[in-house]
Amino acid sequence: MLRRTPLFGSKTRVTFALPADRPGGVVSVVGDFNGWQPGLHELRRRRNGLRTVSVILPPGVHRFRYLATGGLWFDDETADQIDHHSSIMHL
Repeated sequence: MLRRTPLFGSKTRVTFALPADRPGGVVSVVGDFNGWQPGLHELRRRRNGLRTVSVILPPGVHRFRYLATGGLWFDDETADQIDHHSSIMHL
């Protein structure tokens, strides 16, 4: 799930959220905003039953995917668009 919060200026805080237990193990969001490097934006477990991470992004089109333990890549069903490469959001 994606939550977008407008900030001062033209930037947006995007919060990436997944259930705390699915998929199991560690999950990172990787995308064009972090050089597709796993581990830079790892989702953390929260008391509300979710795990989340927030990233501040400039306007534009951003591509991303999730990477879970064991090399499991998956897309975000709440993204603006999904193609054969990644999830896509328009800010």
